[in-house]
Amino acid sequence: MLWLALQFPLLPLEVFHRGGAPCGSSAIVDGAPPRILLPDASAANAGIRPGMTLAAAHALVPGLGSRSRDHLLEQRTLESLALWAEQFTPAISIDPSNALLLEIGGCLQLFQGLDAMSALVRAGVAELGFDVQLACAPTPAGALLLARNGLDTLVTDHAALRRQLIRLPIEGLDAPPRTLAALAGLGLRTVGDVLRLPRDGLARRFGHELLDHLDRAFGDCPDPRAPFIPPPRFASRLVLPVPVPEIEQLLFGFKRLVLELTGFLVGRQAGVTRFAITLEHEDHPATRLRIELSMPSRDPAHLTLLLRERLSRVTLPQAVDALGIDAEETMQLAPASFSFLAERGDSIEDRTVLVERLRARLGRDAVHGLALVPEHRPELAFREAEPGTAGATPPGPPRPLWLLAVPRPLARDQHGPHLNGPLRLLRGFERIENGWWDDNDIRRDYFIAADPAGARLWVYREHGPAGDADPERWFLHGLFS
Repeated sequence: MLWLALQFPLLPLEVFHRGGAPCGSSAIVDGAPPRILLPDASAANAGIRPGMTLAAAHALVPGLGSRSRDHLLEQRTLESLALWAEQFTPAISIDPSNALLLEIGGCLQLFQGLDAMSALVRAGVAELGFDVQLACAPTPAGALLLARNGLDTLVTDHAALRRQLIRLPIEGLDAPPRTLAALAGLGLRTVGDVLRLPRDGLARRFGHELLDHLDRAFGDCPDPRAPFIPPPRFASRLVLPVPVPEIEQLLFGFKRLVLELTGFLVGRQAGVTRFAITLEHEDHPATRLRIELSMPSRDPAHLTLLLRERLSRVTLPQAVDALGIDAEETMQLAPASFSFLAERGDSIEDRTVLVERLRARLGRDAVHGLALVPEHRPELAFREAEPGTAGATPPGPPRPLWLLAVPRPLARDQHGPHLNGPLRLLRGFERIENGWWDDNDIRRDYFIAADPAGARLWVYREHGPAGDADPERWFLHGLFS
């Protein structure tokens, strides 16, 4: 087995800051009275250090922004990261020390080796907005120790792991502070120094926990890890460092949420067909929007584009404090079909992308297709349908692509109808007499005509009832392309 450990040393700070840069210096505080747990780079440059009281920190930086540590948000963020990491391996474990453990021994060939895979993981984590310490070892505890101590090394055998671990300082061990202080009091500086002491004496003085921890790290005893059990569907939340009043400023955070979603979809070999986004406000109910796709997709650029188009129609009732994304419906993606000869013309995917963009911008009800139905009356011969489901074209005379919603009356003289001049009838008429059963009967003679500019029109002649002062009326009903 081979384990990749991802340690997130700045996670308490990053859960609040990865949605955008904060204004001024800030820090995470914990405990009562509150003490500095983790300052950001600006606060650290100003002299603020972990363990300092909040009052002392404000004396150094009067405008220091502070947030209390949110353990629940950190746990949920780790779970979202675990869902994202499923694209690399299904065997994932969450460690309480703000770390992920990925068992990667069986999937290295898929990613062209350990170096290439670790580079992909590191780059992906950086795109999500996290700082990571990464290490690989044949034992999970060993990989965690290497990552926690910032060694950033890839070890693949137990002998090399032992050489790395014995050089670690004792401060890097997963042991209580009292135990570490006692070891330092004995003059011990490294893990190798601890291993040179008699085991019985160590066990009597410090208990078996220290020895068990070292045995698991070196691989001398089993180290089972609880697997991460993913939820039935993806949902993630991102807290913004400051309230954001403008839609465009939200896209930075949403891009990171979309990357989390697409990583999850890659691991499931699936695409999303419907997802919801949430904009949380401090003193107003959350704004929730839904985006539907015609075909399942996991392309981050495509999903981000749809999200941008949908957000462009939103008026914020209040500044936004947090963002959320929820994959409501996903589908398995069919394997791509590769043809020896490239196909010409627009693909179905390209047309689908266009439809989805229009719906995201204009609304779902504003974009639809037309399906033909078996009906002779032209205004009733079609219905709204999903784009791409037009149905079979019935045999018969040609029909115009553009049909007027209401036929337009035409002037006429003794020679025939007029529209910007006299119309020339190009072919004999087609009589449509239908609809007597639903009290919407018609009796029309349709002609294809040309106006003086050469445009082809679809016109009809309607016969009025006997005794009508105008027994023959002409109408324009459609335009040919």
